[in-house]
Amino acid sequence: MAQDFLVELGTEELPPKALHKLMQAFADGIEQGLKDAELEYGEVKAFASPRRLAVAVSDLAEKQQDKQVEKHGPAVAAAFDKDGKATKAAEGFARGNGVSVDELARVQTDKGERLAFISEQKGEATENLLGDIVSRSLAQLPIPKRMRWGARKEEFVRPVHWLVMLFGNNVVDAEVLGLKAGNTTRGHRFHCNRELAVASANDYVQQLRDPGYVVVDFAERREMIREQVQAEANNVNGEAVIDDELLDEVTALVEWPVALTGRFEKRFLDVPAEALISSMKEHQKYFHVVDEDGNLMPFFITVSNIESTDAKQVIQGNERVIRPRLADAAFFFETDKKISLEARREKLKTIVFQQKLGTVYDKTERLAKLSAVIAEKIGGDAALAQRAAQLCKSDLVTEMVFEFADLQGIAGYYYAENDGEPLDVAKAMYEQYMPKFAGDDLPATETGSIIALADRIDTLVGIFGIGQPPSGSRDPFALRRASLGVLRLLVEKNIDLDLRELLTLARDGYPRTALAEHDNVVEQTLAYMIERFRARYEDAGIKAEVFLAVSARKLSRPLDIDNRVQAVHSFSQLAEAEALAAANKRVSNILAKLDGPAPTEVDEALLQEDAEKALYAAIQEATAGVEPLYKEALFAEGLAGLASLRETVDNFFDGVMVMADDEQLRNNRLALLAKLRALFLEVADISLLAPAK
Repeated sequence: MAQDFLVELGTEELPPKALHKLMQAFADGIEQGLKDAELEYGEVKAFASPRRLAVAVSDLAEKQQDKQVEKHGPAVAAAFDKDGKATKAAEGFARGNGVSVDELARVQTDKGERLAFISEQKGEATENLLGDIVSRSLAQLPIPKRMRWGARKEEFVRPVHWLVMLFGNNVVDAEVLGLKAGNTTRGHRFHCNRELAVASANDYVQQLRDPGYVVVDFAERREMIREQVQAEANNVNGEAVIDDELLDEVTALVEWPVALTGRFEKRFLDVPAEALISSMKEHQKYFHVVDEDGNLMPFFITVSNIESTDAKQVIQGNERVIRPRLADAAFFFETDKKISLEARREKLKTIVFQQKLGTVYDKTERLAKLSAVIAEKIGGDAALAQRAAQLCKSDLVTEMVFEFADLQGIAGYYYAENDGEPLDVAKAMYEQYMPKFAGDDLPATETGSIIALADRIDTLVGIFGIGQPPSGSRDPFALRRASLGVLRLLVEKNIDLDLRELLTLARDGYPRTALAEHDNVVEQTLAYMIERFRARYEDAGIKAEVFLAVSARKLSRPLDIDNRVQAVHSFSQLAEAEALAAANKRVSNILAKLDGPAPTEVDEALLQEDAEKALYAAIQEATAGVEPLYKEALFAEGLAGLASLRETVDNFFDGVMVMADDEQLRNNRLALLAKLRALFLEVADISLLAPAK
C-alpha cells in the first residue's frame, strides 16, 4: 500500500531572495532522505510562500521492503582445519551472530569463498522514518546564518510556529525543530488569519486557496503575477518589463497577489530612465512600463498582498512612497550635471583602488596610456581611447552613483553626453564594464572595447603582481570574470592582439616597486588567463584534450588560439582523426627517446621500402598543400587536408622498421617521421587527442 505524504513548516516571513532556493533544497533533501531509506515513492512537489515551506510526496510506500542482509565472516579455508573441523575463527563468527557454524552459509566473493550469516531484515514503517528525514533535510538547507528565538535552543532561518505532517489521513507522530506535528496550517495573515485543519495531502493546495487566501504553489503564483502585471500594463497601452529575478522576489513576498498600476509625474522622465527604474525596482519592487519604442512610461505596477476593497487608496499610498525617491534621483541628476567628469577627476585621488596599487586616479592614468597603445595596435582612435580612459571612473564620485551604485558607468554616459564629449567616449563610460557576466553583451564601440580590455588587464596584472591571485573559491577582485571578459573581447570582437605583450605593457605602467612579483607577473597572469579558455570550450562541448593539444604550443594570441581550437575540434570529428592522433603519439614517443634532437633532413636516396617512399611522397605533397593554408591561418582546412595521410602512415608503421640497425637508414626514417609530426605540430600537438592506454 502507498499513501500521500505532506510536510509544511510554518514560519515568520522568510527571506524573499532565498525563498525559491530554500523551497527546492527542502524538497531535494526530502527526496534524498526517501532514497537513502530505500522507500518507494511517486512525484515530489515543492511549495513555498512567505510564511511556509512545504513538500508533498505522492504514492509513498507504507514501509520499507524486507531484505536479506548478508554478513561475511572468515574465508572458508581459514574456517576449517584439514580434518574439516571448525576453527576458532568460524566458531567466534557464528557465536557473534547467535547461530551455530552449521547454520552459516558459504558465499563466493571477490576475495574467495567465505562463511556468511544471512538474515531477513524487516522493513521499517515509513511513519517511523519521516521525522528524521524531515529534520535532516531542514538541517541541510543552505542557510548562511541561523537564528534562535525566545528561550528555545532550536535554530532556523526564521522563527517557526507550526508543523504539519500527514501520511495519508493520519498525523505523523514526530517532532521537528521543537514542534509537535499536527494537521493545522494557517491562512493568509489578513484575509484568513486563523488555523485551518488539513484533511490530507490532496486537500492541502485547495484548502489554502479557499478559504485560506494563499496560493501556495510558487510556480503558479509566479505565473499569476506575470499575467496580472502584463494585463495592468496593457490597460495603459504599455508593456511591462518583467525581470525574472524581480519576479521571483515579488513572488516570495506575497501569498495572494493583486497587481495594481500607479503613476508618477511626467517631469521625472527627464531623469535617466535607468535611475528611475533602479528606484522602482530595487527599493519598491515595482515593475516598470515602456511604450512600443521601449521608452519608459510614467507608470509603475506594484503587486499587493491583499485584495483591498479600496484599491485606489493602496495605489495612492504607493505613489506617495515613490514620489520622493524619484525626486531625489532628479535632484542628484541636475546637481551632478553642474560639475564635469573632467573636473571630478581630482576627487579620484582620494579613492584607493588597492592599498599597494595606488588610487583610482592612478589607475585612470595607467589606463589612458595602455588604451592609447591598444588603439594604435588595432588601428583605432588613440585620442578617443585616451580621453575615455581618463574619464571612465569619474562618475564614481557623483551623487547619482553614491545613491544608486548600479548606475556606475550608466551615469557616466549621461554626464559625458552633457559635457559634450564625443559619443564614443560617452558610450565607453558604460561599455567598459561589458561583459558583466557570462553571456552578457560585448561593447558595441571600438573605444568601449579598448577601455574594457585595458581596465581588466590592468587589474589582473596589478593583483597578480602583489601576489594575490585567486585561490579556491576566493576571488575578491573577480579576476576569473575579468580573464573571461578579456578572452571574449579578443575572440568575439576579432581583435588579434598578443596577450603577453598587453600584460607586459600593463606591468610597465606600474612603478616597479609596487609589484612584488614584477619579474614573474606576466607569465603567471598569462598562464592563468589561458587556462580560463578550457572552461569556455568545455561549456561549448569541446573536449578538454582539444584545448590541451593547442595549449601545448604555448601560444599567447587568444584569437589565434581560438582559431586553432576550432580547427582541431573539427579535425577530431573526422573518421581518420583517431588513427592519426595515435600515429602522432607513436612518433612523439619515438622522438622523445632520442638522446638529442631528431634528424630533420631526409635523403631520398636512402628510402628503401615502398611504404617509406610512399610516405615521403605524401608528406611532400601535403606540405605543398597546407603551407599556403597555414600562412592564411586556415588551420581547419589544413588539418582536413592532412586526413588523407592516414592510410599511408598506417602502411609505413606496418611495413617499415624505424629503428633499423643501420644508423644512416635509422636517422633518415626518424627525419621522415619528424617531418610528418611537424606538419601537424604547426597547428597543435595532435598526439594529445589519442586516448590514454
